[in-house]
Amino acid sequence: MERIFNKLKGDKWIWIIVILLSVWSLLAVYSSTGTLAYKEGRGTETYLIKHFTLIFAGLILMYFSHLLDYRYYAGISKILMIITIPLLLYTLLFTESVNDANRWVTIPVINQTFQTSDMAKLALITFLARMLTRKQENIKDVKRAFVPIMGSVCVVIILIAIANMSTAIMLFAVSILLLIIGRISIKQIAYVSVAGVFLLTLVVLLGPRRQTYVSRISTFLGEGQPDPDKEFQANQAKIAIATGGLFGKGPGNSTQRNVLPHPYSDFIFAIIIEEYGAVGGVVLAILYLVFMYRCIRIVTQSPKAFGALLAAGLGFSLTIQAFGNMAVAVGLGPVTGVPLPLVSMGGTSILFTSVAFGIILSVSRNIDELKSKDKEREVGTKKVNDKVIVGEIPAMV
Repeated sequence: MERIFNKLKGDKWIWIIVILLSVWSLLAVYSSTGTLAYKEGRGTETYLIKHFTLIFAGLILMYFSHLLDYRYYAGISKILMIITIPLLLYTLLFTESVNDANRWVTIPVINQTFQTSDMAKLALITFLARMLTRKQENIKDVKRAFVPIMGSVCVVIILIAIANMSTAIMLFAVSILLLIIGRISIKQIAYVSVAGVFLLTLVVLLGPRRQTYVSRISTFLGEGQPDPDKEFQANQAKIAIATGGLFGKGPGNSTQRNVLPHPYSDFIFAIIIEEYGAVGGVVLAILYLVFMYRCIRIVTQSPKAFGALLAAGLGFSLTIQAFGNMAVAVGLGPVTGVPLPLVSMGGTSILFTSVAFGIILSVSRNIDELKSKDKEREVGTKKVNDKVIVGEIPAMV
């Protein structure tokens, strides 16, 4: 185990958190896919093997992503943005609607679907970090900095919001945080916030999914007559949490997994609390908080603005997504389709999440390497000074 950790560069605490989340994910997914396996006439092991394969592939991507110098991601982000915007348009206009939303694109040959918003999140955050870094000299200039930066942000977020409002809101929040860290003026950020809320409200009221959005918000706020069908997911999640108690029923002993829709993805946190109790839920939340704390340490130690903005943007994105999922499960937010990062069963979302972790670790690795070089210089300087002093002693005597 020690040899393996020696080969892993970057923040060791983040690696430990990734491993813990991955193991917990395997246990939770295996426990919560029984009903799905029964409906589709497959063994539960089928989903476990598939999920294990994705987790393993994600760890490999994470490893190679963290070996690549994070500065290369500046150029990669530009390519990703060129691909992402047409891909989001294609998804909205030409793909098949699933649950009243056009979110998935099928990859030819392998016949595997992936959610284009997952790529868009990674592309926008890395591109925004790049733009903010390059525009630092003119960061207060509206024409040279503000307009080009916000143009890319608004286009991507609106295209995502039409089919996936929850992801768009979280990405918008992360973008605002990055603008603050990137020294955009508070006045301009205030304008962006007001304009962003206005545009997202228009999408909610006038977009193709307006009935779904309005219905979910109304149900969460408790407006109108109670509708058992609309409240079914939220109520079943609350039952799972309530029956979990302090220490839970034990791994594999969930009963709500047979009733709750999507217990292996959107509501996996409710199943985790049912099986591991409130203690398990708190421990899981602490893991994400520790991860965010380590990201903040990376931000404060990074000598380059691009590295700091990358770590901040991706760190906030993953943490906000995690607590957004948890909030929905415990009834603190309207029902959304946001997965729990690195825990929920998923397809390519696990892979893109793993790459995001890898990029953060790449920034951390660079910091460690710089510290190591500084120490070597200090040791070398000390040795040279010691030799000079020792050489002068005989002459002085």
